[in-house]
Amino acid sequence: MILVTGATGFLGSEVAKQLAEAGEHIRCTKRAASVIPDLLIPYSDKIEWADADMVNYHALDEAFTGVTQVYHCAAWVSLKQADKDPMIRTNVEGTANLVNLCLQYGARLVHVSSVAAIGEAKPGELITENHHLDESSDNDGYAISKLESEMEVWRGIAEGLDAVIVNPSIIIGPNAGTDGSGQLFARIRKGLKFYTQGSIGFVDVQDVAKCMITLMHSDIHEERFIVSAENRDYKNITAEISQCFGNPAPSILAKPWVMGLAWRASKVLAAITGGTPAIDKVAAQSASAQRNYDNTKIKKAIGINFKPISRSITEICDSMKTT
Repeated sequence: MILVTGATGFLGSEVAKQLAEAGEHIRCTKRAASVIPDLLIPYSDKIEWADADMVNYHALDEAFTGVTQVYHCAAWVSLKQADKDPMIRTNVEGTANLVNLCLQYGARLVHVSSVAAIGEAKPGELITENHHLDESSDNDGYAISKLESEMEVWRGIAEGLDAVIVNPSIIIGPNAGTDGSGQLFARIRKGLKFYTQGSIGFVDVQDVAKCMITLMHSDIHEERFIVSAENRDYKNITAEISQCFGNPAPSILAKPWVMGLAWRASKVLAAITGGTPAIDKVAAQSASAQRNYDNTKIKKAIGINFKPISRSITEICDSMKTT
């Protein structure tokens, strides 16, 4: 039996879909209040759903009956400062529970981390799997939660766990809707005047799922892999998305000091309204940072040919135009 956690989410649902399309019968976890995504409705005959929160060890234990492979995609993502500590505890405790159960049942694990858990390279160099995040210098709760979750996986590996870790860059795809990376497309669709001087890696959700499934069936153990298709600067990618929507490209450079004002204003507004900040300090600083990733290791390991990001952009824009 194959277990997929976080299957109601963007990446988890794509992993479940590809497994079902391959003829696999799988078990997916969800929280009791979660809604099964439309993407997975056509595969209801191949998917068994189990209500199991990651921090509920007993419920997870019941979901593990007969499980030999686990894809761990579940994670809490939030920009709210008030969520930082509980988010770290939840993501780390959930991963620790999963690691312990994989050890108990002898299941192989593919764990989804993030490039947020990887450190920075020297100026002009690509970031590789050998760069490590300095937790003391990073106040991004999500990044810390992913780093400490990875540590739980490495702890499990030291105890005999059969596992591989993937660190995707910014995951994009039509099924993101207006959440996560979909927010970028939604904002540009409405019209965006500003761009920043930073850069980051992007990858299509289908490719991340393909990498995970291929790694699961490989003889690769005790490794982490950056999963990223292309490094793109924000000026270039916002211009391309704007063109796809028929809008003029952003033409005003938002310098770092402007981004500093933006996150502070967003924080104040969120405190007044009780909402989520449109941008936080880390995101504002990242928007002006050059973070380019080396995907050599994953390409050599499994021979993946990544979908061009321009094609992904077209697919996303076409999907949003119909909604």
